[in-house]
Amino acid sequence: MAVDFPADIKALRTTMDSVREVTDLDSLRVQITDLESQSAAPDLWDDVEKAQQVTSTLSRAKAELDRVETMDSRIDDLETLVEMGTEENDAETLQEAERELTSVQKAVGELEVRTLLNGEYDQREAVVTIRAGAGGVDAADFAEMLMRMYLRWAERHGYPTKVMDTSYAEEAGLKSATFEVNVPYAYGNLGVEAGTHRLVRISPFDNQGRRQTSFAAVEVVPLIETTDAIEIPENELKIDVFRSSGPGGQSVNTTDSAVRMTHIPTGTVVSMQNEKSQIQNRAAALRVMQSRLLLLKKQEEDAKKKELAGDVKASWGDQMRSYVLHPYQMVKDLRTEHEVGKTDAVFDGDIDDFMEAGIRWKRSQDRDNASD
Repeated sequence: MAVDFPADIKALRTTMDSVREVTDLDSLRVQITDLESQSAAPDLWDDVEKAQQVTSTLSRAKAELDRVETMDSRIDDLETLVEMGTEENDAETLQEAERELTSVQKAVGELEVRTLLNGEYDQREAVVTIRAGAGGVDAADFAEMLMRMYLRWAERHGYPTKVMDTSYAEEAGLKSATFEVNVPYAYGNLGVEAGTHRLVRISPFDNQGRRQTSFAAVEVVPLIETTDAIEIPENELKIDVFRSSGPGGQSVNTTDSAVRMTHIPTGTVVSMQNEKSQIQNRAAALRVMQSRLLLLKKQEEDAKKKELAGDVKASWGDQMRSYVLHPYQMVKDLRTEHEVGKTDAVFDGDIDDFMEAGIRWKRSQDRDNASD
């Protein structure tokens, strides 16, 4: 069937119009100008944390703008190529245009999906945990297959990953594994992978060669940002001084050098009397207080992440994707109905189409819920 270049190019431009509207390029350019001004400040690196935030935000904003502007240029170039091939009746040029059309359609589709990632945590990096479920040793092996699939997906895109924890099963595979994907929007992309995954195959661990169904749970949470130091307003601290006791000699025991520091909002108390002066004890108490409050904040964030991850059980109940290797080969997402027959490619990390379908499905669900 002949390619309808004018209609396809018009559709691409329509999609790009909506992408530009959502991206708001004018606001993005203003943001870039402001961030460039901040990054040029001579005292920028006096505050390392702020400097890193400014430079990384600037890098992301420039990349976002470049993606949109580059895509507009590619569509213009494609239209010129089509005009040249048509005017000169050049079949080779038109074939090249057809190949470029397919490439641009895929790239515009990916860019459109990116604009759908506008949830509160979608821009964050991701922490993925995979747990073997029902199915014994096959489930543990399946968990390891899924971990490799996601790590290969990240590798294909050049995304850095960091394996945080692996718990190996006795015979083969993994009881559980946790790893980070350290790139912006990792959570937005991987979040749709959360749920129960189901594998059907002839078990390599069954000497009778029987078909086995096994399950694994995938949990995805956003990597919540923390600061290395907790700034504590003075009015949140109550500080009492008292006379030190215990060993330390006359200089310790005869002055009010000991410090008891209370963080009023949380009730956290730190006492310090190891140093000889009140100033030294106060500084030491503040360091310990900051450490304790940072730990408290981390515990609260862990509770929040657990809430965001939900309760994912690796069983029939909430399965979202099936991987069938016998009696036929197929991977099918049960929410979006997207399916492919190339199971080897999927397990080698070729899962972008599943993620794209999942993101579109999730946004349609969000819209439906909002309209109820």
